[in-house]
Amino acid sequence: MHDQAESLREKLRIHTSKAESTRVITVTSGKGGVGKSNFSLNFALSLIELGSKVVILDADLGLANIDVLMGISPRYNLFQMVEQGYSIWDILEKGPGGIEFIAGRSDFTKLSMLDDQKFGYLFEQLNQLEGYADTVIIDTGAGLSRESLHFILSADEVFLVTTPEPTSIMDAYAIIKMIHSKNPYIIPKLVVNRVTGYKEGKATAEKLQTVAKRFLDLELKTLGMIHEDPNVSKAVKLQEPFLLAYPRTLASENIRDVAKSYLAPHEQKEDVRGMKGFLQKMLKLIK
Repeated sequence: MHDQAESLREKLRIHTSKAESTRVITVTSGKGGVGKSNFSLNFALSLIELGSKVVILDADLGLANIDVLMGISPRYNLFQMVEQGYSIWDILEKGPGGIEFIAGRSDFTKLSMLDDQKFGYLFEQLNQLEGYADTVIIDTGAGLSRESLHFILSADEVFLVTTPEPTSIMDAYAIIKMIHSKNPYIIPKLVVNRVTGYKEGKATAEKLQTVAKRFLDLELKTLGMIHEDPNVSKAVKLQEPFLLAYPRTLASENIRDVAKSYLAPHEQKEDVRGMKGFLQKMLKLIK
């Protein structure tokens, strides 16, 4: 097993010479019900509006629902690709607004149980996304399962979605603390969802920034905030992304602002390791 894992690492090292790398972002949250998947989907669509090509990998182990938010029944998921020999292009689903996504379902729990041949095939197929998309957004489950932690520790950037609720803030801090204990160089960017106003969003972010600075010596940055908006739940019932169903609603304007801020030239971003770097780190963690 060690020899085959090292052989796969060498294959990934050999093919790391593209000028433009695909940025890998993991989106996570401390608890469920904070709007993490809705953020992932609509943030991706906002990036597409601004000219980026985006692929979402739905890695929410318990409640994989990117497809449900769009009213799409995926033909295949990631592990059907491995078990049945499909290519990444066979399982790449197309949704509204130019979005593309890969359904993962709960099969991500089987990741570490794949034999070396299937594991190598999985990585070789995922590696083809390098250079295909500008950004791959990985929507993980809430909390820190072992699989979610692997995605977080391997990505170029981590977005942490929270709400002003005290339990959400506490759980978000628990995530920050756990990530810091594994890799102190990973600093999540905060997204405060469902705020009733700017003051509440700012206060929520400051609470997390204060405890992170005091106890972990971390300087957390807020990526943005999104207001509570009744049209978001209406869009969920319609199974349409709210950015497309209600393009002028407040939440849509907010998420566009988040995307514009993220892509702004003055925004300092971590070095991009791309899909190849992401897969190399995943390989070290799993094997």
